[in-house]
Amino acid sequence: MALKNISRLFGLTHRVVSCHTASSSCSGRFKVQHDRQNRRFTVTTGSSGKGDSECAVLYYRFTGQQEVDLMSTFVPETFRGQGIAAALSQAAMDFLVEEKLKARVSCWYIKKYIAEQPEQQYKDFIIS
Repeated sequence: MALKNISRLFGLTHRVVSCHTASSSCSGRFKVQHDRQNRRFTVTTGSSGKGDSECAVLYYRFTGQQEVDLMSTFVPETFRGQGIAAALSQAAMDFLVEEKLKARVSCWYIKKYIAEQPEQQYKDFIIS
């Protein structure tokens, strides 16, 4: 049982998130990875032209037993406007719901993302 909990806490979770946002349209799908050990969600956006992949990232940190701070998002400039930050934000919201966590939101983009959700289904998970 302890091994199961450790792998759950420190495992790398893959999730495919469809991009459907009010402010942008996106025909593609992004594979969001949850790196629990480094407390981040990532999307690898492809080649930067130098043979390297660029990485979009959402960072969080635990601030209490069942509380996190959603600190920041970053999307490489060449990939902005494609809904990648929204996909990262959605994955973070799903994480809050699945793990029954509360969140403080330091990142302006995630605050905007939450505010734009028509159902306001995440309001109970956010600490004002």
